[in-house]
Amino acid sequence: MKESIFDYPEAKLTRGVTLWFTGLPSSGKSTIARIIERQFRKWNLKVELLDGDVIRTHLSKGLGFSKEDRDANIKRIGFVCQLLTRNDVIAIASAISPYREVRDFNRRMIGNFVEVFVKASVEECEKRDVKGLYKKAKAGEIKGFTGVDDPYEEPLNPEVICDTENETPEGSAEKVIRRLEELGYLRLNSHSQVR
Repeated sequence: MKESIFDYPEAKLTRGVTLWFTGLPSSGKSTIARIIERQFRKWNLKVELLDGDVIRTHLSKGLGFSKEDRDANIKRIGFVCQLLTRNDVIAIASAISPYREVRDFNRRMIGNFVEVFVKASVEECEKRDVKGLYKKAKAGEIKGFTGVDDPYEEPLNPEVICDTENETPEGSAEKVIRRLEELGYLRLNSHSQVR
């Protein structure tokens, strides 16, 4: 049986990379991103988590939810990720980023870019929604809510798909970390390799 990633005593980062988590509200992006961030810190890797909600409070305050404002917000997150990535940091972005075009813009700008599609149905996301935003959007209290009255454009070729209706958050996190290893961004050392 394969050793769990979380049991590996160490890992080495070969170069900076942006892990871009995209998906519907309440699909599980932040949960998986935080598990990965914790593991990377345990391995003493240079990592920064840019969560969409936190960014809106600090970096994108004043932006609304029109398509133009959403695009500006995602490009700002992308710019920060690009700075971190080129300085050999793992930038983890967790943002709905509903539009394919702006995600592709960030991919081109950043270069070392791994898109993680956190997949869950609108029905499942609505069940998980502790803030009740889906309910408010369906009642017309919130306009332009992704997945209700504003589109979410699924990635066409993401490097990783986390199916959070059928995977545990830890299982999804492990899948993402293994993909980083396959792509050559990480070298994992199991107990048997450590001397």
